[in-house]
Amino acid sequence: MREILNEAISEAWEKALNAAGKNSEAELMNKLMPPRFMEKDSENPEKYIEIPSNKPWMLEKPRDKKFGDWSCNIALVNAYIFKQSPRQVAQTIVKNLNIPEGMIRQVEIAGPGFINFYINPNYWPSILPEINAKGSNYGTLTLGQGQKVQVEFVSANPTGPLHVGHGRGAATGDSLANLLAKAGFEVQREYYTNDAGNQINLLGTSVYLRYKELLGQSITFIENGYKGDYIRDIAQEIIAKDADKWLDVPDLEGIAFCGKYAGDKILEEIRLDLLRFNVKFDRWFSERSLYTQGEVDKAIEQMRQTGHIILRDGAWWLVSTGYGDEKDRVVIRQTGEPTYLASDIAYHWDKIQRGFNKIIDIWGADHHGYVARIFAAVQAMNYPASNLEVILIQLVRLLRDGVPVAMSTRQAEYVTLEEVVAEVGKDAARFFFMTRRHDSQLDFDLELAKKQSAENPVYYVQYAHARICSVFAKAAEAKIDFPSSDEADLSLLNLEPELELMQKLAEFPSLVAGAARAREPHRFTFYCRDLAALLHRYYNKHRIADKDNLKLSQARLFLVNAVKIVLAESLRILGVSAPENMKYQEGVE
Repeated sequence: MREILNEAISEAWEKALNAAGKNSEAELMNKLMPPRFMEKDSENPEKYIEIPSNKPWMLEKPRDKKFGDWSCNIALVNAYIFKQSPRQVAQTIVKNLNIPEGMIRQVEIAGPGFINFYINPNYWPSILPEINAKGSNYGTLTLGQGQKVQVEFVSANPTGPLHVGHGRGAATGDSLANLLAKAGFEVQREYYTNDAGNQINLLGTSVYLRYKELLGQSITFIENGYKGDYIRDIAQEIIAKDADKWLDVPDLEGIAFCGKYAGDKILEEIRLDLLRFNVKFDRWFSERSLYTQGEVDKAIEQMRQTGHIILRDGAWWLVSTGYGDEKDRVVIRQTGEPTYLASDIAYHWDKIQRGFNKIIDIWGADHHGYVARIFAAVQAMNYPASNLEVILIQLVRLLRDGVPVAMSTRQAEYVTLEEVVAEVGKDAARFFFMTRRHDSQLDFDLELAKKQSAENPVYYVQYAHARICSVFAKAAEAKIDFPSSDEADLSLLNLEPELELMQKLAEFPSLVAGAARAREPHRFTFYCRDLAALLHRYYNKHRIADKDNLKLSQARLFLVNAVKIVLAESLRILGVSAPENMKYQEGVE
């Protein structure tokens, strides 16, 4: 219900702003007073934490039922924008509300300008036929109107295995792509392979030196080289394939070969790791191809002609200060060597040429200093800044016995994504990565993720789905048929836990819309846990399949089947499976 009302109030608020021509003032207000709302803490479901939101108002349950089932203060905190009294603003918002017919019994403007909503309890059973009829298509929206969206994520350098930080980016990017597709966008998943430049040369040098060492030559290993065991393993593979062939060539040739060989091999391992993590890309884009196909030169030349890249002190600079960056950025050094920015400009130029309505880049938090220059570059290409989004993924702190594990892809002091998935499983890993907003640091508790109990949130949610499957197995044994919409007497579903389940199911389409707009797929972990909790409590207190009460049993089967559908679809968006059988554990309530 919260999601449905949030969406309805948001739309009514936008209509009121547009009608009064006040959008610019609202935007200014949002900048001056960052809005916030409350969300359940993933580690303590009884606790709420404040997180940023795009809504500067609160929707909450009043302590006293006489003030409605839900109450909103939007008119109170924003009345000054309209230079009207809060009650007048509340009246405008109420007039513009678009809420599903029959859901609300009464909307009341109370006190200085609160908007109170009274829910019609008879509405909820009416949603069940739609869910059961649509199945996995329930909640599929046309919000995106088929707009082309590219989501580029992970894009780790092929210089070492994926670590848990990459895993969080993979889970976020893939879940966001699933969510946007559900909301009606045409989505392409892309991995940008940094297979050119200094890091590949450094990788090649590291492998080549180990190659020489394994063949008995004395070496001095470079200080900033890659030192993991995987470097030695790759060098050993080259020896098994080519013996000492690369000792007879100039070092630069040997380094170039080792760099390409190692990069290709590591990239293939990355592909396999991601497939095991249930992440598939529509396209793998090579940075090297931008140079071999002349795309870097073309993009830079075009921006020279428009005056956005200029010659200064013997180097070519992107005039990024014209678009809000703190300083201009070198694209081509005085030596003629391109910087990383050169290929990134060409890559985003390529994205724009492919006709994406929206470009979403998902990067690690350590790239925050790079954001302004990319925004400057795309605006210099006449691409609207609002059509580019950069999502920064904060760090993951992996704990072993309460002690954080250090990570460094060069020193090989890290835990790989492959190791985490092997230890806790794909489903637990993906779910845990999504228990925090992308811009919040995440503590990943390996021991909790392995537990087969209600303490483990992914187990708790999956077990709810498996429980429903077991209910249907028992119903089949009792020869209780699943009813059609006409056969099910849904008026029998009048218990408080049944109404709560139906309210939560009704929120799903609004949850899809809200999470898609905010680019926050992590909301589904909270939704899954709430829905699973309602199901478990209902299951433990009420008999669902009772052959002595056929009509009630059929109505309840109709309800829990809808729960099963929505749980499975929510888990699918998160990239997590919905098992039909799981080991029973005491204490799942």
